[in-house]
Amino acid sequence: MSRYGVVLLLLAAVVAVLGGPAAADNPVLQARVGENDSFAITLTDASGAKVTHLDPGDYTIQVNDLSDLHNFDLTGPGVSKATDVIDIGQQTWNVTFTNGTYTYVCDVHAATMKGRFTVGVVPTTPPTQKLAGGVGPGAHISLTRSAKAGKAVLTIRDRSKKDNLHLTGPGVNKKTGIAFTGTVTWTVTLKAGTYAFRSDAHKALRGTLKVS
Repeated sequence: MSRYGVVLLLLAAVVAVLGGPAAADNPVLQARVGENDSFAITLTDASGAKVTHLDPGDYTIQVNDLSDLHNFDLTGPGVSKATDVIDIGQQTWNVTFTNGTYTYVCDVHAATMKGRFTVGVVPTTPPTQKLAGGVGPGAHISLTRSAKAGKAVLTIRDRSKKDNLHLTGPGVNKKTGIAFTGTVTWTVTLKAGTYAFRSDAHKALRGTLKVS
């Protein structure tokens, strides 16, 4: 093999190790970790600003791992890239970011060396509903009569030593004790449908909760 062929093979090997050359049209981000063995980890854009939100698409990340005490580990939808802790040097990653949240950490010090950013439209989690109910004093039982499907926190005040509140329905079976008095909090996931609540001691004490 000619000397020129050997050089081409060596260049191909280097490119494979570094993760490929920067794509010409890709926005370029800079990742740095462990400069002067500090506990610093950053991801910045072309202007030097910290990355907090990006548009979906293809990006080139130039990674500078400057310490054998740390590494740079990037994960999120469709992306899982990391340098080795003991290695020092530069790498180039070509990645495709999609809608979602991405995080980067030093795996050795993940509690303190970390960052995150969002890409595109990130689905929001509906707020947790707060529902209330109770049983007693006397022949009385109550619970919120309607709710939305999803996570809910139920606060139940049981003020009767003769009755309890027993809630049943799709995925839920919760109750207080008949002789128990006090306040309990249940965290449940409600599904669309009808839930029933009652006293196990007196079946006439009952009601329904409609979940839509």
